[in-house]
Amino acid sequence: MQESELLQEGLALMGLGMGFVFVFLTVLVISVTLMSKLISRFQPAPVAAPSGRNNAKPSAPKGQDDEVMAVISAAVHRYRSSRRK
Repeated sequence: MQESELLQEGLALMGLGMGFVFVFLTVLVISVTLMSKLISRFQPAPVAAPSGRNNAKPSAPKGQDDEVMAVISAAVHRYRSSRRK
């Protein structure tokens, strides 16, 4: 084979590869765009919660906080005591 023939084959192969990638990426962009439009059409946007001054979480009773703190402390103590052995 001559160098010119090898160069011509290489350029043809490069063009074919780049063309395939271009077509694939074009199809990918179009399909993602169509899926996005399809999803937004059948899945409406969530309704925003009404804004008000009562957005604060209701606080738990004080007794419940003390109980949770005691349970967590006991679990930490048990874990640390089992790790020392």
